[in-house]
Amino acid sequence: MSTPSGKHLAAVVPQKGGPLTIVERTTPACGPKQLLIEVHAIAFNPVDCYQRDMGIFIEEYPAVIGSDVAGIIVETGSGLSPSTPTTGTRVTALASSFYHKGSPDHGALQKYVLVSEDTIAVLPGSFSFVEGCVFPMAALTSWNGWLWAGISREPISPSEKKGVLVWGASSSMGALAVQGAKNMGYTVYATASPQHHEYLKTLGAARVFDYKAENVTSKILDAAKEDGITMRVAYHATGAQQVSADTISKLAAGDQGKLAIAPIVDQSLNVPENVESAFVSAPDDPEGRVERLHWIFGTWLQESLAAKRLVASPKIKIIEGGLESANKALDELMAGVSCTKLVIEI
Repeated sequence: MSTPSGKHLAAVVPQKGGPLTIVERTTPACGPKQLLIEVHAIAFNPVDCYQRDMGIFIEEYPAVIGSDVAGIIVETGSGLSPSTPTTGTRVTALASSFYHKGSPDHGALQKYVLVSEDTIAVLPGSFSFVEGCVFPMAALTSWNGWLWAGISREPISPSEKKGVLVWGASSSMGALAVQGAKNMGYTVYATASPQHHEYLKTLGAARVFDYKAENVTSKILDAAKEDGITMRVAYHATGAQQVSADTISKLAAGDQGKLAIAPIVDQSLNVPENVESAFVSAPDDPEGRVERLHWIFGTWLQESLAAKRLVASPKIKIIEGGLESANKALDELMAGVSCTKLVIEI
């Protein structure tokens, strides 16, 4: 851990369409209920590409983007809860560039970033910073989806034979959705390319199906019948939304199905009558949002990491070069990766 000197390096978006530029900027002071994190590793998400290239979720420039960090708490603000970790603690944290519309103090792509006390989890020594930085956005989006769809915060007994479907499970959000649901006692079915099937089984998927197969829906239906599983809930991480919607509709049969969608919802999606769908997000009301975030990070993620119930997933690829390689990482992400999480170290 180093002491902030008043200035630090950041990769900023100077104007819509980028590219990112390395600049020196003033290190911010903590406000109430905030922590200053010395960043050691950063993971990339599709929303980072949208912010850089299309200006989505950015109100003014220059902006700093990025959400996933792991590092060390170096300063703390006022009004923190007694359970909030102190300076010197290793943490994984959600940098809220997405919610703060690109506000420079809150984006991940810099050496020091402000985060809320509600979006951190202590990172045990058994996880490296590189491993730790892959969890925040995936934890947020997967649990926003599961909780909206009615998945309980308390584990159920596997004997209840309740199942969930994760569509596009080899993505970071999908992989953590698999682990989260499995750890809560649900039987998890997943879809992915065939080369990733065995890997997803190591994360907890009971069965994995080729999402490109023409008969994928019928195969999933047959498997659920064979296993005696009741399946009414699906989490869509990536892929063809119409197929996942139609599949959960048939799995729910005459009952109500729920489809939580992590990417931007396809405007051509024709949601079946017996399916309720929604873009995954935290509650709109401030109190509900804070309570949700605190549970996801301060309770579920922190306890799961401490108990070693989670694996950093999908497979991590380090892009060498630190902040200077952020454009390269985003370009590679836009070009398409499969079962891979891109990370830089700084």
